[in-house]
Amino acid sequence: MQGLRCIAVVGLAWRAVAAAQGSEEQELAEVYGDQATLSIASGTAQTLLRAPAVATVITAQDILAMGAHDLDEVLERVPGLHVGRSSGSYPTLYLVRGIYSAYNPQTLVLQNGVPMTTLFVGNRGNGWGGLPVQHIARIEVMLSPGSALYGADAYAGVVNIITKNAQDIAGTEAGLRLGSFGSREAWVQHGGSWGPVQLAAFLRRYSSDGPGSRIESDAQSFNDRTFGTAASLAPGRMNQANESVDANLDLALASWRLRFNYKQRELGAAAGVSQALDPTGLYRTARLVSDLSWSEAQLAPELGAGFTLSAMHYAVTFPRPLQIYPAGVRFPTGVFPNGMFGAPETWERQWRWHGHLSYTGLKGHQLRIGLGLEDLDLYRTRELKNFGFAPNGLPVPEPEITDHTGTDPFMRPQRRRVAYAYVQDDWQISPDWALTLGLRADRFSDFGSTVNPRVALVWEAAYNLSLKFLHGRAFRAPTFNEQYSINNPVSRGNPDIRPETQRTTEAVLIWQPNRAAQLALSVFGYKMDDIIRATPNALAGTGTTYNNTGDQRGKGFELSGSWEPVNALRLQASYSYQRSRDEATGVDAGYAPHHHGYLLADWRLSSAWRLGAQVNHVAGRARPAGDARPPVADYTALDLSLRLALPGTGWTLAAQVHNALDTDIREPSLAPGRIPNDLPMAPRTFSVEASYRF
Repeated sequence: MQGLRCIAVVGLAWRAVAAAQGSEEQELAEVYGDQATLSIASGTAQTLLRAPAVATVITAQDILAMGAHDLDEVLERVPGLHVGRSSGSYPTLYLVRGIYSAYNPQTLVLQNGVPMTTLFVGNRGNGWGGLPVQHIARIEVMLSPGSALYGADAYAGVVNIITKNAQDIAGTEAGLRLGSFGSREAWVQHGGSWGPVQLAAFLRRYSSDGPGSRIESDAQSFNDRTFGTAASLAPGRMNQANESVDANLDLALASWRLRFNYKQRELGAAAGVSQALDPTGLYRTARLVSDLSWSEAQLAPELGAGFTLSAMHYAVTFPRPLQIYPAGVRFPTGVFPNGMFGAPETWERQWRWHGHLSYTGLKGHQLRIGLGLEDLDLYRTRELKNFGFAPNGLPVPEPEITDHTGTDPFMRPQRRRVAYAYVQDDWQISPDWALTLGLRADRFSDFGSTVNPRVALVWEAAYNLSLKFLHGRAFRAPTFNEQYSINNPVSRGNPDIRPETQRTTEAVLIWQPNRAAQLALSVFGYKMDDIIRATPNALAGTGTTYNNTGDQRGKGFELSGSWEPVNALRLQASYSYQRSRDEATGVDAGYAPHHHGYLLADWRLSSAWRLGAQVNHVAGRARPAGDARPPVADYTALDLSLRLALPGTGWTLAAQVHNALDTDIREPSLAPGRIPNDLPMAPRTFSVEASYRF
């Protein structure tokens, strides 16, 4: 990766100037570019070489070289991370090192340092619907446990998306993209000054009919065989329509910054909330995030401070209720002649305040102390449906869709308050050795306290060789669905469950044999405890309840590198391997790839032309205990992109083809007999775009 070249070159410079660490790291960032540093690993800017974590940085230029349109395409290139899908609206799963779950709450996603976590199921929201890349300045990814700095849900990994500021845009740009399946996208962004205020703004509108991938057999096919009906819509195509709006505003004055972000999605129900085809259901999500920050102000020569105050409002509604099962579905409790429908809607608001002090008055030490408060309020729920439940847990038909909020809702409003404190010491023991020690304590109003440490030792063994030794503990807080779900015999909440925990140990080697080649290797092992899972209730036939049950062990490695045989050609490659075992069953934990290979070629044909090619190989996705189907099929996909910058005109033209070989790509469906042949991904997809800088 290009980032690895930066790592090694920065390592050369660092050995020569170690005595002046603070000022020299700023100079290195200026010389080698923004990609040479990151802040996600420690809260302060550090070179990739010295960052106390397994980390990757992807810049806007890297994204252009990939020809990527969406965040999900970009993250697939990160060693150790695979982007999967779940059913329903096809929400993305950012799977790190073999840690798999249907909702993926184990990977924390930040936007400009603000958590995007929603309260109901603990992920980015099942209506996340992707994120455009035109306004992304850089993406920082950390695979090491991050709870010692970020608290809850920085469990398997942390992704921080940093949007463009006024300097990144420096002018006005507008663009248009057209593609397969009726996709249409238009955007405009501007960066400049308004008196002393630096201003950046972005607006984007996207719509698509979606690929409408075909499902051969679904959950209703299984019901038809069981109850002698013929209601299934399979074989049939999924409703994958997508209507999206994104808007950002960034205002900066000296050490102050104020941001606003709005994100709206309307998504078809894809494979269906119960893995039965739903041609009519429509998710609508609206997310408004704002944050005010005062960053790294110097209170004294050796004392710095900063704070961030953020607010997020998030709502999930259903303009058209979800069709859980189609017309004619039959259960022993009755028949649904028009179909079985439900619409579990939620509204939430989150307030977060974080402040910190940094002190460099002790020789060789950089101390950081932080405090924070969070108010997480799922303040309203509403449920529309045309069924109730019998004592045995089976649905009972009702004549029409009615509001059940006041009688038997899926959940009542819930609120959680969090207070935390942490301390971190970055200790430069000698010019070649650095030690990072961190500890964070969190107090939750609903389930108590947790304390999470980490330690990282970095040794610059030679001018072109660096080694890191890392250990940390992380936790995942129970989601509101896991704690407080009621009137749903399929999966009941349990207010007594505890957080999941994980301990990870890692060793990292970074080597630059020469100026044109770079190599990085990370080896890891982890142990997960108190995993939260839905387990059968003691009374047969009454569904499941969430409990802390089961442990998991995982181990593996990530190998990545880059090579520039000539100035105009850059090659990047990575290979990741992992094995994860469920301790209760003694077999593979399942569904995550054992092998993940990635290759990118970026060829600058001339000052105007740029050709890119990517190969993505995913293999070894075993089934967990209880799923007797054959392993999920391996695949190798090829993406191509061509970009032309017309000199002196301001115009840039581009064309992309994703999945150029039209490979049959599948992501695992979780329940045997529901969608037996797994979840189909998009076939070959074409797009063309044009952008103009004023």
